[in-house]
Amino acid sequence: MDKSGEIMIIGVAGGTGSGKTTLAENIASAFGNKVAVITHDSYYCAQNDKTYEERCKQNYDHPDAFETDLLCEHLDALARGEAVDIPVYDYTVHNRSDKTQKVEPRAVIVLEGILIFSDKRLRDRMSLKIFVDTDADERILRRILRDTKERGRSLDSVVDQYLSTVKPMHDAFVEPYKRFADVIVPGGGSNPAALDMIITRINKQLSEK
Repeated sequence: MDKSGEIMIIGVAGGTGSGKTTLAENIASAFGNKVAVITHDSYYCAQNDKTYEERCKQNYDHPDAFETDLLCEHLDALARGEAVDIPVYDYTVHNRSDKTQKVEPRAVIVLEGILIFSDKRLRDRMSLKIFVDTDADERILRRILRDTKERGRSLDSVVDQYLSTVKPMHDAFVEPYKRFADVIVPGGGSNPAALDMIITRINKQLSEK
């Protein structure tokens, strides 16, 4: 796909708890209303045909857990200057809610997600690919705190999920695709030197457009 259109799509990938969201928010803050942030998690497949117990057992760290076709359609619509209504996912019930969020076209779209580099269709739409590289021990601690405090999960369920799907899927679909990154940010999403470099790079590409 031609990446020289009117918008710039920046991919921010990395393992669970690596600081992707922090980096995406810091980029958005630097550019104000020129930026819209979209998370791959919003495109988890709807599971209305499954019970809550069945949804709890799904592997949410495999590429098949996402409706990436819809995400690609939305990115292309934004590139054409059209607004999109993205799904809103409810982590507490492992399913999409009945709400959507309207995203207007912006000069820069920041796409954030664990698995976004594992799909060539998404990589081909990106003007800049950033991988947030954070120590595994720090990442699992952040995930435990997030899932227990913000998503109502039990500690046992978080640990079980990490060992059964999160770590194996990281080894299969996250870490190997780090090689596609244009920029690797060590130590999490609050690295000020890396952020300054990324902002400079974005400004340069925007001025070239």
